[in-house]
Amino acid sequence: MRRRDFLKIALSSLVASQLPARVFAQTGGPTVAVAEGTNYAAITRKVIGAMGGMKTFVKPGNTVVVKPNMGWDRKPEYAANTHPVVVKTIVEEVLAAGAGRVKVFDNTCNDPRRCYESCGIPAILKGMKNVDVRLVENDRFKKTAINGRFLKEWPLYDDALAADVFINVPIAKHHGLTGLTMGLKNMMGIMGDNRGYIHRSIEDALCDISSVVRSHLVIVDATRILTAHGPQGGNLKDVKVLNKVIASRDVVAIDAYTTTLFGMKPEDVSTTVTAYKRGMGEMNLNKIKVIKV
Repeated sequence: MRRRDFLKIALSSLVASQLPARVFAQTGGPTVAVAEGTNYAAITRKVIGAMGGMKTFVKPGNTVVVKPNMGWDRKPEYAANTHPVVVKTIVEEVLAAGAGRVKVFDNTCNDPRRCYESCGIPAILKGMKNVDVRLVENDRFKKTAINGRFLKEWPLYDDALAADVFINVPIAKHHGLTGLTMGLKNMMGIMGDNRGYIHRSIEDALCDISSVVRSHLVIVDATRILTAHGPQGGNLKDVKVLNKVIASRDVVAIDAYTTTLFGMKPEDVSTTVTAYKRGMGEMNLNKIKVIKV
């Protein structure tokens, strides 16, 4: 070996030895953090910590959207909406990171007022300073250029468009059309107009929306999952308690991993496959680093 080549290798080794371990974790593909336990606030904080902590995403003064699923007139135990304790914990972490304003909303499928009341999220956030939980107002949807494969433009909610940080907080559950609904599907909640139209090509439509409004952090509520008759549910026999919360920066990777909780493979879910093919994230489980915390 020539002296110059030897010195290059030695220098590379020295530099590598000084790098933090998490740098190497990032080079091997996306990371998905999973925590399990009956203390939902604690396990939510654990997966946020595994992602580097909320200060990694939120800077002082930022306006942050925390977007749960509040779309159905169902109480938390029916696993149709994101668990209120998971949402509250995320909001607390966002505020602790210095956010100036936190906005929580969803464009519901059932009657908005009944959905907001039944899901328990507005009630648990009531009184928190600098937190806005409001019903969606139709005149605040802005026609937005998408230039996607299916959608060329669509009305999107102005809070989602203007946010400094967008945190996507779906619940994992069965869906009659896409198989499952997770991070990618949860983006329907920022869409206005006749959303039924996108069912003609729902996979590309959801990818189109996520290409315009990026999820900086995705936290999946799998404290209990809906295994059938989704997305609305209504029968406790369809609910399976898992006591898990999952987090990732990569919406495709987290959807791919979450699919396994249902005994399915990532390729079984059309939205995951389409997003992967469009280069929006990783669905190959062998290339996803899963950290259990």
